Amino acid sequence: MNIMFFLTPKRDVDCVFEEDTLGQALSRMEGHQFTSIPIINGHTGAYIGTISEGDILREIKKKDSLSMRFEEDKPVMSLKRKYNYRAVRADADIEDLFDCATSQNFVPVVDDTGVLIGIITRKSILNFLIRSYNKCCDGSPEYEGASPLVKLQMYR
Repeated sequence: MNIMFFLTPKRDVDCVFEEDTLGQALSRMEGHQFTSIPIINGHTGAYIGTISEGDILREIKKKDSLSMRFEEDKPVMSLKRKYNYRAVRADADIEDLFDCATSQNFVPVVDDTGVLIGIITRKSILNFLIRSYNKCCDGSPEYEGASPLVKLQMYR
């Protein structure tokens, strides 16, 4: 299966640029209710990494203050990120995608030069699997009238 089936294109993904500040990153995350957001190079579009709310909270905690005022102008790239959201190439196999999705909210997808072309969310993968599973079980007499949870238990 081609992983591009799951792709949310870059034009529909809000990103932070490596030149941005923590204040700008927080505004983007808050505006869309994201818990993490990709960082890209503003000139080349290359995927740099991902910043999370947890990264920002750990930075605030280090300063022994709950005030964000003194950190708003801090460059986003100066922040230590706890996790490295691994990107996959557009031609990756589905197993590589699933491997990343087990530990990441989304998987950045890059072209062969490292430029971000979009993301694949764990939610989109799960929705596809649920739809596929339901198609598999629909029409089977042993699953008739069963809730999805019961179907899942019976399916195992």
